[in-house]
Amino acid sequence: MTRESDEKRDERIRSEILPDADTADEQAISWCYYLERKMTVPFRARCLEERTISPLRADEEVRVVGMTDEVVSSREMFVVVEWRDREFGVPLSQLEVLDGDDETCEAVDDWHYWNGDGGRLG
Repeated sequence: MTRESDEKRDERIRSEILPDADTADEQAISWCYYLERKMTVPFRARCLEERTISPLRADEEVRVVGMTDEVVSSREMFVVVEWRDREFGVPLSQLEVLDGDDETCEAVDDWHYWNGDGGRLG
């Protein structure tokens, strides 16, 4: 990603996602609303890495069917996936979009960028 695209993403996060969110809880709610609004479900995704809080293994594919009912953490967004005849929540940061539309890909990329940067804008 180029610095120019980082600046565009930073501005989108500041102006569209978190314009009035000051606390960690407000930021979590804002991210939840943004992701719900932008992601078109269902879409296929691939597990990027194993996490102790998720049963998925690296490279496994799942179908994302929505957001979880509640904000579990201010540091992580969880999505509901279909996997082995079950539905449950996994961290969105664990997943890479395989066949989502442009808005879905952009929203998930925005979350990965924000989450990977520790929730700070440059």
